[in-house]
Amino acid sequence: MRFGLFGTGPWAQRTQAPALQSHPDAEFTGVWGRRPEAAKEIAERFGTRAYDDVDALLADCDVVVVGLPPDIQAPLAVRAAQAGRHLLLDKPVATTVEGARAMTEAVDRAGVASVVFFTMHFSQVSADWLAARRAEGGWLLGRADWLLSVFADSDSPFAASPWRQEKGALWDVGPHALSMLLPILGDVSDVGAVRGPGDTVHLTLRHTSGAMSTCSLSHTVPPQASERSVQLNGHAGKVVSPDCSDIAMVPAYRRAIDELLAAAHTGERHASDVHFGRRVTEVLSMAESRLSE
Repeated sequence: MRFGLFGTGPWAQRTQAPALQSHPDAEFTGVWGRRPEAAKEIAERFGTRAYDDVDALLADCDVVVVGLPPDIQAPLAVRAAQAGRHLLLDKPVATTVEGARAMTEAVDRAGVASVVFFTMHFSQVSADWLAARRAEGGWLLGRADWLLSVFADSDSPFAASPWRQEKGALWDVGPHALSMLLPILGDVSDVGAVRGPGDTVHLTLRHTSGAMSTCSLSHTVPPQASERSVQLNGHAGKVVSPDCSDIAMVPAYRRAIDELLAAAHTGERHASDVHFGRRVTEVLSMAESRLSE
């Protein structure tokens, strides 16, 4: 299939474009970005074409790959679905419930495939761990810590991201935490949230299964305090996830391309599709509301 990349930031340059270029079943048709000079640079580097017009690239591709801020991604994804294009999206799919619901409605009407790149779902080690924990069942408590030094580390390529500066760790790494907890413990019925130092937030979640979990999220901890981990306690004992900080992103993204292609060919919904992405946005919106009370 023909893949069009929309976005030219660090994520597009470091992960999406290399994965598209190296995937044997993906034709990297072209790239569009809000900065034409960046689109041209990526096109030259990865042997594809830079597009000046969104609709022109939509017309020339079968799959839309989005590497844009979430609230730019959302309306673009609606346009792409309406044009009959399959979607490989980034998390969060949107930062408003309305935006996320518009995407799912457009995808359902068009009957196109969608996959949202929740990183841990596509790294082999973490995906296998997640599947094993789901199969075991009986988990009563969960804990997810995503504590990073993005804003404390001037070398981070994402530190200058305007949407991350505005929305903070809740919206940037909160999806990672929820993507590990929800498939194991079930949907969320209630959320509590409090603020900590910097952009740190702490969430408490009540799951429909009866289990409880917590999430600690931050982009402003010192580098020596960084951590990315999930812990579960239940009838099988206590288990801790594999190291979530050392994931090879390009191979993981190639796996996401594989699974998007499979969903497009079979017509079966992927577990990490826009519906799951919408639910993550809804839970984060609940947390944001609690923080403003």
